[in-house]
Amino acid sequence: MPALTLLMILVAYLVGSISSAVLICRIWGLPDPRHSGSQNPGATNVYRIGGRWPALLTLVFDVLKGMVPVWGSYYLGINAFYLGLIAVAACLGHIFPLYFKFRGGKAVATALGAMFPIAWEMALLLIITWYAVFRISRVSSLAALVTVSLAPFYAHWIKPQYTLPVIMISLLILWRHQANILRLASGKESNFKRSTKVAKPTPEDPPKANGDKS
Repeated sequence: MPALTLLMILVAYLVGSISSAVLICRIWGLPDPRHSGSQNPGATNVYRIGGRWPALLTLVFDVLKGMVPVWGSYYLGINAFYLGLIAVAACLGHIFPLYFKFRGGKAVATALGAMFPIAWEMALLLIITWYAVFRISRVSSLAALVTVSLAPFYAHWIKPQYTLPVIMISLLILWRHQANILRLASGKESNFKRSTKVAKPTPEDPPKANGDKS
């Protein structure tokens, strides 16, 4: 593997490790999303505990974490398969962030951002799929699960050379949604809504069992 490719894989992981949700919640004076709501540092949970604007900023930065390293690598002339590995590295950074004790989110937004430079048509299909399922179900995790399950088929149809990396990303995200899958199977998964009561952040906040994704 070329040295430049190894460098960009490392850069993608380090950029992915920046937890947008945690930092934005700190700036807004909100509870730590790792200990509040669903305990998932992602846009959906930030919306629950802080509302629209912190959640929107979290979503934008999570998308950029995947998009910037892959786009930069594309313009550096790195080939298709390695671009896919760089996208995987960005998602791994989001899931296992170096700077936040390896406790991260579920990488759906970061994966979407990483796919934009690879194939904007595929990214658009993923957005449409997520939105359609979410509009019908109002369950964010279900929308994510359906979307990532279809992603390899979209990749094979639009850009076959990226199918294997997309399968890797999809399996990674499905693995991170194990708890959501169990709750969906038992009918206990929560709908998308903002919490009307936000607890003040304290170091002693105990983890809670219910949750969703982002």
